[in-house]
Amino acid sequence: MNPEDILNSFREELEGVSDARSLEELRVRYLGRKGLIRSLLDGLRDFPPQEKKDAGRAINEAKAAIEREIEEKSSSLRERARQVDLTLPGRELSLGNIHPLRRVQDELVGIFVGMGFSVETGPEIEWDSYNFEALNIPKLHPARDLQDTMYVTENMVMRTHTSPVQIRAMQRIGKPPIRIIAPGKVYRRDPFDASHSPCFNQMEGLAVDRGISFAGLKSDLAIFARAVFGPDTSVDFIPSYYPFTEPSADMVVRWRGRWMEILGSGMVHPQVLRNGGVDPEEYTGYAFGFGVDRIAMVKYGIDDIRLFFENDRAFLEQIR
Repeated sequence: MNPEDILNSFREELEGVSDARSLEELRVRYLGRKGLIRSLLDGLRDFPPQEKKDAGRAINEAKAAIEREIEEKSSSLRERARQVDLTLPGRELSLGNIHPLRRVQDELVGIFVGMGFSVETGPEIEWDSYNFEALNIPKLHPARDLQDTMYVTENMVMRTHTSPVQIRAMQRIGKPPIRIIAPGKVYRRDPFDASHSPCFNQMEGLAVDRGISFAGLKSDLAIFARAVFGPDTSVDFIPSYYPFTEPSADMVVRWRGRWMEILGSGMVHPQVLRNGGVDPEEYTGYAFGFGVDRIAMVKYGIDDIRLFFENDRAFLEQIR
């Protein structure tokens, strides 16, 4: 075939092209490395020298025409794709939904706000002094090891809990009464499996005033648990240990026939109060902390935390 025959053949085929995929196949057939135009160019070596120049010009003109008409067709197809056919039947749009973790966190925040707590936030990249030292966690404590904590610099970490917000709140507010909750993301060097994630959501609580007692802590947390799991929920407290509270206790709830630990708590250690600028001789306080993700898993009956992070539409639409 000569350049004119190829160009005419191309134009006949181009008339039948109605989508981008067919247009690309046509382009490859004529302009690709093994296309018809390339075959003509490769054949120039067999032309007599006096004919080669004219033949080459004819081939390049045909090639330029094909390229131009392909671009024009491509523009036409793109414009057609942007047009809306008003005669087509409508279809229901699937609107966005609040993520299950955000919904549970908002619910928990609402419970504590209703109990007189205010919401405080703090940086996710935190000074070592706030994340550990001010919370009575000594230099050689295992929690500060590289296998547990993500260090940004020697003195800065990805916060391992939202407890540093308690110190910041005491320092900012100054004189009690102080009654705050601190929701937010925290980071640890945990494997990403069914029950662990290197990034998860936590919520801390702090109450400081004259006369704050362990009995008040138990009463407030029981109110919280029954607001979340139902008014007939049984709760209990098991002795525990945390560097920043003394005495300390884990709270368990009876949910669907079995006991589950849902949070850690205790009376704020006197040294932690001092680090926050509060006189422990005049004031006492309690603190607690729990994983929002864990409570969400319990509420929705989910046994794999990774489902919250995979953005699977079918999963998210089940939880409304």
